[in-house]
Amino acid sequence: MINSVRNTTLAILNKNNYGYIPPMDFNLFAKQAQLEAMEDFFYKHNQFIAKMNAKMSNSDYSDISQRLKEVIEIFSEVAPLSNISDNEFTKPSDVYLLDEVRYGGNEVEKVTNSKILKLLSSNLTAPTTQYPAYTLVGNKIVVYPENITSNVSCHYIRHPKDPKWTYINIINGEPMFDPSSVNGEPMFDPSSSDYQDFELPKSFEPTLISKICQFAGLSIREADVYNFGTGEETKEIQQEQ
Repeated sequence: MINSVRNTTLAILNKNNYGYIPPMDFNLFAKQAQLEAMEDFFYKHNQFIAKMNAKMSNSDYSDISQRLKEVIEIFSEVAPLSNISDNEFTKPSDVYLLDEVRYGGNEVEKVTNSKILKLLSSNLTAPTTQYPAYTLVGNKIVVYPENITSNVSCHYIRHPKDPKWTYINIINGEPMFDPSSVNGEPMFDPSSSDYQDFELPKSFEPTLISKICQFAGLSIREADVYNFGTGEETKEIQQEQ
């Protein structure tokens, strides 16, 4: 999909001689566009849940719910947590949204750092191995009671991988295998070891294109390109409402 997104974006820019996006800039815009698209997705997901809870649903919502679940499933991960010391564990570095922490077969309740002090001050409320609790301290997950030092896992939504449009330079019809060269015409090379496509589904392609156009418009200081991108994004939002 990334090559299709880039070709469409370049076609929009070239249509009125607005300029050119170098591969390095495109990859930066693509990364930000995917992150923003994912942020928008979870915002819409929360809106949908709120409407469902308020019983403001209709027959179409069953299909929307399924599509939301399919997207979330792409980024869903279950992983054991690495113990740092005592009852402290490392939170996975690619966590976007921490959904659940488990100790063995038991769900671990999330509590605030201020509340855990109150819980620990009484034997009646202190967490147990059957009813454990955890707090977040920076990039650490601290599980209580303190004798829990292993067998802890989590379910989370991870960050999408950074997209990267990889290429080789073509000079006089011959490939130059030094992509850092400023000469030649870049040609898409998906066989490169650091190639990474967008992870969002194909249905997000128009969204990604419109967002990249916005970033490109700001970069080359062309209001028309930026306005095109924001206009396309507005159309999508209106169609979804």
